[in-house]
Amino acid sequence: MFWTFVFVLLGAGCRAEGTNAGLKGRITQKGLEYGQQFGLEAVKSLLKKEYIPDLNGSYNVPLIGAVGYSVSRIQIQDLQLNESVVSFSEGTGVRLVVSGARIQLHGVWRMKVLFIPDSGSFDLSVSDLSLSTELGVSRDDSGRPQVWSTNCRSSIGRLDVKFHDGASWLYNLFTGALQAPLRYEVNRQLCPELGKGISDLERVLKTMQVSAQIDPFAAIDYSLVNKPVIAREHGDMDLKGEFYGVAKHRESPFSPAPFLLPDEGDHMLLLGLSEFSANSAAFVYFTAGALRKNFRDDMIPKRSPVRLNTGSVGLFSPELRQLYPDMPMELHLSARKQPLLTCRPDSLALALFGTAEAFVVLPNATLASAFLLDLDASLAGQLHLDSAKVGGSVALTDFSLSMVRSHVGSVQVKTLETLLKLALRMVALPMANKKLKKGFPLPSIYNLSLVNPRVKINQGFVLVATDVQYKA
Repeated sequence: MFWTFVFVLLGAGCRAEGTNAGLKGRITQKGLEYGQQFGLEAVKSLLKKEYIPDLNGSYNVPLIGAVGYSVSRIQIQDLQLNESVVSFSEGTGVRLVVSGARIQLHGVWRMKVLFIPDSGSFDLSVSDLSLSTELGVSRDDSGRPQVWSTNCRSSIGRLDVKFHDGASWLYNLFTGALQAPLRYEVNRQLCPELGKGISDLERVLKTMQVSAQIDPFAAIDYSLVNKPVIAREHGDMDLKGEFYGVAKHRESPFSPAPFLLPDEGDHMLLLGLSEFSANSAAFVYFTAGALRKNFRDDMIPKRSPVRLNTGSVGLFSPELRQLYPDMPMELHLSARKQPLLTCRPDSLALALFGTAEAFVVLPNATLASAFLLDLDASLAGQLHLDSAKVGGSVALTDFSLSMVRSHVGSVQVKTLETLLKLALRMVALPMANKKLKKGFPLPSIYNLSLVNPRVKINQGFVLVATDVQYKA
């Protein structure tokens, strides 16, 4: 539920000190107030879930004497939290203050009067209830959030009880004598019962996953890296945000640099996505050998004037056409080192370092290497985000080819470079931008959707400021 998300988020809050994070998040006072309604529903759910412990005692009834009673199977039927305030408790977590609340309870009573037992059911109405508590948040050694209840106080203004069955007509005449001990016992149990519910939540958080597999190659570690420091008007989170290989966990050559989220209270949620996270992902895919692609002629757009055969590519290498006349070719593209993403103010810069090896497909279907080129490219990108999808656009800023080796004599590298640069700008990038414009669906996390998100690219990280909407 939404409130669980808030607890998890606050459990990761921290300052810039300590271990640097790849991902940062912040929930503001505006977000906390939006989550208040769901938090109160969580409190109701916790209090209604279990029976309140049995109450036992005795009281004196005029003309009758001492009456021993036992009240059991007490369960909350209705809970009205009319006035409530939720806020950050600096250095601890979240503070909840409820006043003017009403509770309806139902249970079973047993009494013994003059050694004669009697029993039935009862309805208990508690009004003008006040409750204040703080929810502390932290992290354990495995990077999972921890929560606990602290500084809980409650008071009951009025309590009314109505007995049913048995000799209830008689006991209802003397409920005034029973109000004080019952009010004391019910009030004494409220905070421990709330604490039990928080303990249940803590047990759930201990089993929470702190990593997830993305695909057959990569997984992401989103464990918490620091203990919380909750400010007066917001709570932050620091997540590791590092990708690692599924088959083999190799140490990334990158390390996260510190960055700070801006003080913006106009949105419910701020997310900071560092270039470290993207570069650790690129390293994983590179080392896993996933950044490879082989092209055949039937994969080239039909309208392209350059085909993947010796007749067409031979225009840049006359000896190739002589050695292998009218034969099909393959082009193998691969990264020679991991791509590198850099976040600059208002723009993303992506550097690609690849190789392009051209092969001739011989009649027996084996491949003969023709030549190998190093290929370097630089792209500038923008991000676009709405409530349902993420997209963007890219533009080519630089492109170069250099010869590594050739088995077919000289190759007109500069001419080929000019032609490929033109093809990228006229064909490949427009196709990529068309797909990026459509965007990719955003995953649903804790049944939350983004509302009016705003993206800003800063030095070293991308900031997403957004409101959220929760749907149960």
